[in-house]
Amino acid sequence: MLIRFVTSVALLSTGLLAGAFGYGAVNVATTFHAVPLEVRLTFHAALMKMNGPVMQTTMAVAALSSLTLAFLARGAARLLAAGAGTLAVASFLITRFGNIPINGRIKQWATGSVPADYAAILDRWDAFNITRTSTALVAFLAIIALAAVVRRTPEPTV
Repeated sequence: MLIRFVTSVALLSTGLLAGAFGYGAVNVATTFHAVPLEVRLTFHAALMKMNGPVMQTTMAVAALSSLTLAFLARGAARLLAAGAGTLAVASFLITRFGNIPINGRIKQWATGSVPADYAAILDRWDAFNITRTSTALVAFLAIIALAAVVRRTPEPTV
């Protein structure tokens, strides 16, 4: 019973993480390129105020539930869960040490001057964004595969 519950939490949280990052990469980030720089900077800075707590919580739940599954599961399911947990942690680290520092710079640019190399910096933010989106998606796919294994495995009777 516990493993099915934790699997459900991992499935939901990794799905939300992959979905949110995927939506951001496909819709929001591409829209950033279609609007004037001032609009992007203002919107980006405002968006990060809301995204910060929501996405960090989602990444934490995805990582913790996946790593808990790695502890509870056996065999292939354990490997899938450990891989998903590692990828969720990677998404967090990429965000924390890649995107967040650039977000801080964007916030300053929105209220001040933009440096001459801003395009290269925004390209780096895009690269980090695609990378964390990819790690989140693969984590979700691993938990989907794990859920299929757990579903076919009978629960032990106590």
